[in-house]
Amino acid sequence: MVTILTVDDSAVDRRLVGGLLEKEADFRIEYAAHGVEALEKLACETPDLVVTDLMMPRMNGLELVTAIRQQYPLVPVILMTSKGSEEIAVEALQRGAASYVPKRTLAERLLDTIRNVLAVSGGQRRRSQLMGCIARSELTFVLENDCDLFRPLVTHLQENVVDMGICDDTECTRIGVALEEALANALYHGNLEVGSELRGEDDRAYHALVKQRLGEPAYCDRRIRVEASLSRDRATFAICDEGLGFDPSTLPDPTDPANIERACGRGVLLMRTFMDDVIYNDVGNAVTLTKRGTS
Repeated sequence: MVTILTVDDSAVDRRLVGGLLEKEADFRIEYAAHGVEALEKLACETPDLVVTDLMMPRMNGLELVTAIRQQYPLVPVILMTSKGSEEIAVEALQRGAASYVPKRTLAERLLDTIRNVLAVSGGQRRRSQLMGCIARSELTFVLENDCDLFRPLVTHLQENVVDMGICDDTECTRIGVALEEALANALYHGNLEVGSELRGEDDRAYHALVKQRLGEPAYCDRRIRVEASLSRDRATFAICDEGLGFDPSTLPDPTDPANIERACGRGVLLMRTFMDDVIYNDVGNAVTLTKRGTS
């Protein structure tokens, strides 16, 4: 059973989120009206994940993220963002939140976001001890256009990051989220050439086009190449697709709070927030993510 603590000062929004989460038979939902009450509940029982609003009395979402990061570093936090909270949301991501979902898209995206974050955080929790004898690791993978391969690959890379002692458990979860986003971009926007703008306008058309192109040889035969280089002081991940690429300079600034509600650039925001360096090649079909060690 997975315990999820939902924090929101609006009783209506708490009921809305609870109704969405209760659809999952293995989810047990707890509730808090603000950050102070949430920390009181955390002191009594540590949940597997926290979903929190940002704008709340007594202790807002940013303050709650900071407190959880300090006191319960293994508990991931997902933000629920709304108009007017964009600037706080960006800062909360920088302080340790694992992901975010705009309130206007909760019905479509909350469950998927929770499953993804639980998957990458759960994989790291099950790692009981470090393997301290590895000095350097070089790994190369060539993936088919199959998103079901992403999770086991990310879990494997997370385990290698932990083996190297590059970062703590919270940062390992954030690395996993960044890698998932980079792989998704390589598949959908790179190899299948389906733009994120369409998803923001018409999710049904977006998914229909993805399904169509997964069956067309011009797209489905492309591959994603992943190269990982890990040492004691850093982890570098290069992810390259076989699409046409794009001009990285045309990307909207994902750290601008005005852009946080846009589908376009969401993955880039998470990657740039969670990794130390995010560098695209000139063609725009390869991205290199770097995380430097904390020691």
